Amino acid sequence: MEETKKKRKPKTSDDASTTGELASLYAFSLHLACGLSLTAALWIARAVESVDLVSDPSQTLRLVWVIECPIVILLYSLVRERPAQTSYIRALVRSALALPAGALVNALGAIALGAPVGTQYLVKTINWSLMMSTLTVVPAACVFGTSWNSWQRIFACTKPVSSIDFMICLPAHGAIIGAWFGAWPMPLDWERPWQEWPICVSYGAIMGYVVGMVASLGFILLRHGHHHVKVD
Repeated sequence: MEETKKKRKPKTSDDASTTGELASLYAFSLHLACGLSLTAALWIARAVESVDLVSDPSQTLRLVWVIECPIVILLYSLVRERPAQTSYIRALVRSALALPAGALVNALGAIALGAPVGTQYLVKTINWSLMMSTLTVVPAACVFGTSWNSWQRIFACTKPVSSIDFMICLPAHGAIIGAWFGAWPMPLDWERPWQEWPICVSYGAIMGYVVGMVASLGFILLRHGHHHVKVD
């Protein structure tokens, strides 16, 4: 009995948008670009502007989201759901609109959990919220748009079912959990400059985001390996 072997073609971004699956190399390239832009923003803040999260958190966070957000929007919009019905331009527009909306949600959540309120913290909170929106809400808006079921699956139920889901879910949850853990030292009486809002929270969010990206790539590789084993 002869077995026929089908040649597997590499998935394009349109194929991935339809099936929700991405080639491992494509997923790695997307995350690498986002990670490099984040690194570049922090490097520019220190090398060019001579600031960092401790000395000037507002300016540093502003550089982070201003540099990171366009990269996230441009790349994640390529793997949007239903590309036949949703144009690339439309995905870009809805992602740009999601940035301030997500920032508002992040700001209200932080304040509800104890973030300081006052005019001296306003600019810091705005820039922190815009950075958090870039890391959490904007990628989902690029891909899912107004699909409530997809948003609920990722953020309410935490049940990613495809490669793209993992790429959105794990970094977003990593940033949120990292920010939460980063807030722990704030009330302690250590009198360190990095304990002020939102310095340690920002460090935690960025580290959690990076860990989430690495974890999502690991899950994608495991999924593809398991899929190949089942096919064979």
